[in-house]
Amino acid sequence: MGEKRSTVIPKAPVARILMNAGAKRVAAGAASVFTDKLEEIARKIAEDSVRIAKHAGRKTVHESDIKLAARR
Repeated sequence: MGEKRSTVIPKAPVARILMNAGAKRVAAGAASVFTDKLEEIARKIAEDSVRIAKHAGRKTVHESDIKLAARR
């Protein structure tokens, strides 16, 4: 059947996001796929943020690094 995967983002808050967007109900598979997609996007922004901070000669990622990475 379904394989059990460990995710960084919990599925319940992701389902709530979908509910707040207007869904009456959210299937477990839908929450799982949405969680996977959110994590892909978040990982890309995180990697870009770190790259921006390193380019600026810093070890610390700042809010502005994340905002810049998210605009790309």
